[in-house]
Amino acid sequence: MAEKTIMLVCSAGMSTSLLVTKMQAASKARDMDTEIFAVSAAEADKNISSKNIDVMLLGPQVRFMKGQFEKKLAGKNIPLDIINMQDYGKMNGENVLDQAIKLMN
Repeated sequence: MAEKTIMLVCSAGMSTSLLVTKMQAASKARDMDTEIFAVSAAEADKNISSKNIDVMLLGPQVRFMKGQFEKKLAGKNIPLDIINMQDYGKMNGENVLDQAIKLMN
C-alpha cells in the first residue's frame, strides 16, 4: 500500500492520465511512495468511499464542482484544491506533485 494517495478528478478521467504519468515519474525521482491516479467526476464518489485518499486535486475543467466536492469531503480530512491551469496545460507533474504535498502537510 502506498504511503500517500493522490486522486485527480477531471471531466472524463482521460485528460489527466498524462499528468498522472508525469507526477508518478516526479514521485519516483524523489523516492516517494505514492499512488497517483485519475478518475472522472462521475467515478470520484466511489473512490472517495473505497480508497484511503490523502489529497484530491480537481482539473481546471471541473473547477466549478469544488463546492460539491467540499461537501462530500466534509469530515473526512481530505484536502481539496484545483490544479493550477498553467501547470495543467503544460502537464507539469513536478509542480502538481508539489501542490499535493503542500496540501497534505
